[in-house]
Amino acid sequence: MDEFTRQWQQRQLFTQVAVTPTGCLGPCGMGPSVLVYPEGVMYGNVTVADVSEIFEQHLLGGQPVERLIVPPAIW
Repeated sequence: MDEFTRQWQQRQLFTQVAVTPTGCLGPCGMGPSVLVYPEGVMYGNVTVADVSEIFEQHLLGGQPVERLIVPPAIW
């Protein structure tokens, strides 16, 4: 969460992206999760090292990071 907030502030994406902390979203056994809306893409086992890729590839580039996606059937 801290890294998402840091990069959100550093990139000044205040009007394009909302970063909202939450508790367990369901598949807590899959490690830290990130849910991106409006697409409804959930990422699992997200590490600090993954945050830049999520920002660059998905939030700014519009392409989900396939290797981190949690199948919809799980959540």
